[in-house]
Amino acid sequence: MAVCQNCGKKPMFGNQRSFSMRATRRKFLPNIQRVTVMEKGEPVRKYLCAKCIKTLAKVSG
Repeated sequence: MAVCQNCGKKPMFGNQRSFSMRATRRKFLPNIQRVTVMEKGEPVRKYLCAKCIKTLAKVSG
């Protein structure tokens, strides 16, 4: 399942609205990427959302 290992963000559900405002159910998926992050001096492979990757880049760099 698409879950961010940092913030826990996962798919959300809602309605897709057509021009006539007819509601059908849909899924909003988070932008999950596989990245290598340094933890305690070791590279660790994690699945993170784009917002967490952006925040980690600001903190570390």
